[in-house]
Amino acid sequence: MKCRVMDLRRKEVININDGACLGTVSDVEFETSTAIIDTLIIYGRPKCFGLFGREPDTLIDWRQIRCIGEDTVLVENVSHCPPRRRTPFWENNQR
Repeated sequence: MKCRVMDLRRKEVININDGACLGTVSDVEFETSTAIIDTLIIYGRPKCFGLFGREPDTLIDWRQIRCIGEDTVLVENVSHCPPRRRTPFWENNQR
């Protein structure tokens, strides 16, 4: 089965350990030199209609994915991660 990133963003993510729906895939991270997807990102839910920010994002390592189906992504051993600092793109390119 072939899947585009846009199609992946519409899939629900289910934790197979407890059956909890973690949300839908919001974004992906990939290594630009190898074009391999590293992480699926599920954005945290907004707090009070977004006025007080949002809950921490859930990061899912590619090794935690067990199955990608037509409508869902089954993952294992996922917990909410603390918020991380997003670095501007110009800081990533400095070496």
